[in-house]
Amino acid sequence: MLMKVSDVRIRLVNKDNNKLKAVASITIDDCFVVHDIKVIEAADGVFIAMPSRKTNDGEYKDIAHPLDTETREMIKKAILSAYYDELNN
Repeated sequence: MLMKVSDVRIRLVNKDNNKLKAVASITIDDCFVVHDIKVIEAADGVFIAMPSRKTNDGEYKDIAHPLDTETREMIKKAILSAYYDELNN
């Protein structure tokens, strides 16, 4: 059984010259929510960054993340689609 992203909420970030463009929350299968997924602009386009925290040695570690490429791509497509829809409204 494949999980489904049942809802995506986008909050645009309106700061000039900021690589962070939006913050997303997703609902999985109408029963589990992941907040603070970042939409970041890079030289080769936008990408998502999963929620993370800074460790004592200064590195960032994901708090929640997909375990396989297929799931990551599904989440990425859902978030970026909602992001572009929000930009066009």
